[in-house]
Amino acid sequence: MTKADIVEKIQAGTGFTKKEATEMMEAVFSIMKTTLESGENLKISGFGSFIVKQKTDRRGRNPQTGETITISARRILSFKPSTVLKLAINNE
Repeated sequence: MTKADIVEKIQAGTGFTKKEATEMMEAVFSIMKTTLESGENLKISGFGSFIVKQKTDRRGRNPQTGETITISARRILSFKPSTVLKLAINNE
């Protein structure tokens, strides 16, 4: 599913114009992005949680040369689906 598909579904379900549906979707995504960029977790009831985790520096190895390297610290984003979503996906 693409952004265009989501816009069409919003438009069909609400009766908004395509432009209004696009603006609404972009506003929601912008809020989500800003929240996650600031390091906050995002929980959407009935859907799941987006969790920002901090990874520390760690030692790694270049598989071609065997050389030991340091993989720098970074933040990663993980998603944990809610029980409601898991049940819906599994048709339970």
